[in-house]
Amino acid sequence: MLDHKKLPNFKLSALICGAVFLCGSFHWFRTNGPDRSYDFELSVILLFVLGLFARQMFERTRDRSPLETMTHTLFGLLYVVWLSSFLLKIVYVTPRVGGQVTGHFYVLYLITITKFSDMGAYVVGSLIGRHKMIPHISPNKTWEGLAGAVLFSVIASYGLVWLLPTHLSALNPLHAGILGVLLCLVAVLGDLGESILKRSTDVKDSGHLLPGIGGALDLIDSLLFTGPMLYFYMRWFLGMH
Repeated sequence: MLDHKKLPNFKLSALICGAVFLCGSFHWFRTNGPDRSYDFELSVILLFVLGLFARQMFERTRDRSPLETMTHTLFGLLYVVWLSSFLLKIVYVTPRVGGQVTGHFYVLYLITITKFSDMGAYVVGSLIGRHKMIPHISPNKTWEGLAGAVLFSVIASYGLVWLLPTHLSALNPLHAGILGVLLCLVAVLGDLGESILKRSTDVKDSGHLLPGIGGALDLIDSLLFTGPMLYFYMRWFLGMH
């Protein structure tokens, strides 16, 4: 998207750092828990920032702004890589049962709620949507669609907790209701956030890897925001460490 707009960035450096970040974060969290994982992540980000400054010092091309180049590159790392890393963390933050991890059921719960939010917004918005929510960002989003997204998410949340009481044992009806609403609102924010990026870079689709749905980023834009929200909810309010 940045390349389409001809905005300067160090794409290869960010891709390499992103791969190291995700693999290392997953390894440290799985073997040593969140504290060591956070230390590793901060170390990678620190080294990456230092590397950006060092590379910019020796960059001979002066037809692009050093500040823009470093900002765009760092934003890409934080937006896509750092936020997506919370999906891996959810798998191992839950207590193990019989030595087996159980967090993948919470990832399934997260994906289901997020996608039901998208589904509810689309279905209800298409059928009865009349009042535009934020037309200057996304002209198709309506307040009726937002209400449909909340309704579908809450129904899906209660439904999964009812269907998987053992695997989602940390979620009682109160938590199911709160998360249904909370994750839905954050999912909508994530979707609108990507719309801002598209408008800023003058693209209709974020990429061509997955044609027909707007690109790969459109598939995960909401999850980039709901993943961290569920993870910290599980730590702060469900007592998972």
